[in-house]
Amino acid sequence: MPTEYWRSPDTIDRLNRLERPGFAAEFLRRNPHYRRDFVRTQRQIVRASVDAETARVSLARRWGLRFRP
Repeated sequence: MPTEYWRSPDTIDRLNRLERPGFAAEFLRRNPHYRRDFVRTQRQIVRASVDAETARVSLARRWGLRFRP
């Protein structure tokens, strides 16, 4: 989504109605540092330079992510 839409009244209204997990997901989705880290992690997995599960767990720890079992 282009950044000019992030501050539109419709977008702000949708963000205001989100619960904490949804808001956190939106924050990370728009965070350039997280996006770079995610892409780097995915590349490592594709290259098989790291175990996929280990890489995902490390990414989750770095960003404070928690997933339902």
